[in-house]
Amino acid sequence: MDRRQFRTRARLAKQLIEVYPLLPGPLARLTELANNLFFSWHRPTRALFEELDPEVWKQANGNPRLVLRCVNQENLDRAAVDPLYLERYRQVLGTFDAYLSAPPPRADEPLVAYFCAEYGFHESFPIYSGGLGILAGDHCKAASDERLNFIAVGLLYTEGYFIQSVDSDGVQHANYTDTDPRDLPVEAVRDARGNWLGVQVPIAGRPVHARLWRAQVGRVSVYLLDTNCPDNTPEDREITHRLYGGDVSVRIRQEMILGLGGLLALRALGLVPATFHMNEGHAAFLILELVREGIASGLEFDAALEAAATHCVFTTHTPVAAGHDAFDVGLFAHCFQGVVAGLGVSMERVLNLGRTPSAPHAFNMTQLALNGARRINGVSRLHGIVSARLCAEHWPELPPSENPVGYVTNGVHVPTFLHQTWSRFFDAKLGPQWRERLSDVEFWRALGRVPDDEYWLTAQRVKGAMLAGVRERLRREYSSKGLSQAQLRHITRLLDPDRPNTLTLGFARRFATYKRAALLLRDRARLARLVNDPERPVLFLFAGKAHPADQPGQQVLREIKQLMLTPEFAGSVVFLEDYDLQLARWLVTGVDVWLNNPVAPLEASGTSGIKAAVNGRLNLSILDGWWAEGFDNDNGWGIPPADVQDSERRDALDSGEMLDALEEEVVPLYYARGEEGYSPEWVRRCKRAMMTVIPQFNMGRVVQDYARGLYYPAASQYQRLMQGGPAAATALAAWKQRVRELWHGVRLVRSSEPPRELPRAGVLNLQIAAALNGLGTQDVRVEFLAQRILPKYRSELPALSSFRGDTDDTWRCALQPTGRSDSDGSTLYALQAAPPASGQYAFEVRIYPVHEMLAHPLELGLLKRL
Repeated sequence: MDRRQFRTRARLAKQLIEVYPLLPGPLARLTELANNLFFSWHRPTRALFEELDPEVWKQANGNPRLVLRCVNQENLDRAAVDPLYLERYRQVLGTFDAYLSAPPPRADEPLVAYFCAEYGFHESFPIYSGGLGILAGDHCKAASDERLNFIAVGLLYTEGYFIQSVDSDGVQHANYTDTDPRDLPVEAVRDARGNWLGVQVPIAGRPVHARLWRAQVGRVSVYLLDTNCPDNTPEDREITHRLYGGDVSVRIRQEMILGLGGLLALRALGLVPATFHMNEGHAAFLILELVREGIASGLEFDAALEAAATHCVFTTHTPVAAGHDAFDVGLFAHCFQGVVAGLGVSMERVLNLGRTPSAPHAFNMTQLALNGARRINGVSRLHGIVSARLCAEHWPELPPSENPVGYVTNGVHVPTFLHQTWSRFFDAKLGPQWRERLSDVEFWRALGRVPDDEYWLTAQRVKGAMLAGVRERLRREYSSKGLSQAQLRHITRLLDPDRPNTLTLGFARRFATYKRAALLLRDRARLARLVNDPERPVLFLFAGKAHPADQPGQQVLREIKQLMLTPEFAGSVVFLEDYDLQLARWLVTGVDVWLNNPVAPLEASGTSGIKAAVNGRLNLSILDGWWAEGFDNDNGWGIPPADVQDSERRDALDSGEMLDALEEEVVPLYYARGEEGYSPEWVRRCKRAMMTVIPQFNMGRVVQDYARGLYYPAASQYQRLMQGGPAAATALAAWKQRVRELWHGVRLVRSSEPPRELPRAGVLNLQIAAALNGLGTQDVRVEFLAQRILPKYRSELPALSSFRGDTDDTWRCALQPTGRSDSDGSTLYALQAAPPASGQYAFEVRIYPVHEMLAHPLELGLLKRL
């Protein structure tokens, strides 16, 4: 019985009686373990529940709470007197208690509140759809590991995302089933009197009630709101019914509950975060509630906006403008009439926070986030560049390369996605300290000294477990649908866990068209020759969901499913339906090669490839997202994207390059097996993938980059602003307004010509006249900026994070006011500076506003050059 059958049986029952067992005293804390998502990454904890009844564990989709309610009493009683089980139970509790009791790394750790529309913690907790949610789940887990003072806010969906089934024609069917909160690792949040805590969010002139739940993720509390309350109208009870379901009127109300309601919930809990992190624009309405709070404390609107923005961080994950949420201004005005009334300004003033010059009739959530957050980032180096360009009109006088959009490259939570067999292998070969040294580059080089045969044997065990799981999944699918068993045998002929010797490639992710799942299927004849070579067979495993409204994505899925059932490709191309976290873990740990072939540069990050590399699997991918930083020419295969404009020709060229790499490098290398039964060079590359990717792309490194580069600076700046009381925020807002009003009259004039040549030991003398149009010298910085072009030591931005300090090789100096004026009243500035090195420099002189409370030097987007 699969999870679809299990849920449907309960849903269709006219009456349901649950007969639950009683936990024996010695096992009383199993309930505590079931209620903390620590189990989602700690396999010994999960094993305690699976051992009680493996079949119930499987039917319950690995849900510990459900297992405890449905397992036979006899099984619990037997475990309570089994010395071996009790010893494992005590060991797990010891680890769990030590984990939770570890002190924070710093006593003054600021509280960070993280907002996201979805979270992927575990397959038994279906409040996620794909990469954004899994990343958010990993972020919370790593924040717990790193002992940050961290909480998260989201929505508790009644149905969550859809369960996928695909028929023999390749048609995707979306099935939804309600979840029972009793089955989920959540508890109702109650006040001191035992009352269920809730909030009211004004939507379209009426109060909408939302109840508050808490999920515990190690040390981190995740607060989830749902509107399925008796006090709400049937329409409002549906707001949190379905993740990414419904029309735009449902979507805007969901985002109001997340942003406005989420902050109201934190205040009801008595929590005062120092930093707010909006993970994607869905949560940006949070800004308006922060502004409302500021106004209630006595600030004017602009000052309240400044105060709110000072401690807000915004992460964008979308590499195309069309992917940013935008709502019709009429819909916004209808839904926000009550909210705007509390802000003390016109609807037009609020609408301007979400308008862009190119789309004045839409309220854009990314634009709201840009106006309401002072720290902004993409999720890889390349995505940071793309996002800076996408958002460039917000700072029209700045080149995109200099606007405030930075980047922190994504990673994955290694304990969640590293196969337990590899964990045991690391314990034996590297020592248990590997868990504390995930980011230690030198430590992981020890993998190169591990014997190749032991490494290969471990990798094959993991692959065999994946093949067994996939084969069983297909068997259950064919059985539940009443399909041909003969066809099943043919489809699964290469899925042999006892002989995992066929080169296996995996592609599993959301079936958006830009991800080009079917790219390698363009040349069917060439692909058929590749997969059907009897001496060197190749197996492709595909999985993924297309959004129910994405017809082009569903057509790609249909093409792959139909190909799977043709005689030419049956058994060599396999599609696995209902992609979820469990299937993801199987595939990323077990396939030999992970495929990723997006239209560049549209892959913001693409963390599935990181999960594969963490498990020693090799990436064959277009150089986009994280792989553009992770590929080192020796840890997989990187395919430069075709530099052409025509999409058909681009796809043909990229497909040809991918197939060339398979035919000429990947397949020959994998099958270059000597007497030892494996390819030594293949093993060397797999080790290289592990030792390069684990220390750089683990989520602990990511969370620390956020903490040091974004969270702590935001908290510090907000604290400094608030120390000045309401007057400080008011003064900052007034200063910005004054600068903007006067900036049109600011200009630079060169008073002296710079020399064409300068000896290395010489001094550059330069004089500039600046017309300040009423601004003071304390309001601006006149700057000499030179970039060395010969020799140029570094041609690209640093990997992993742009928030680790200025590492570029620029010559940057401030010109100082001389105290004298030019004949037209302009202020004279002078520079005397020694060059940092020999070479040729391209330079400019520029002027921009400065203030001690700016988060970024060019925050205002005002810049004039000479």
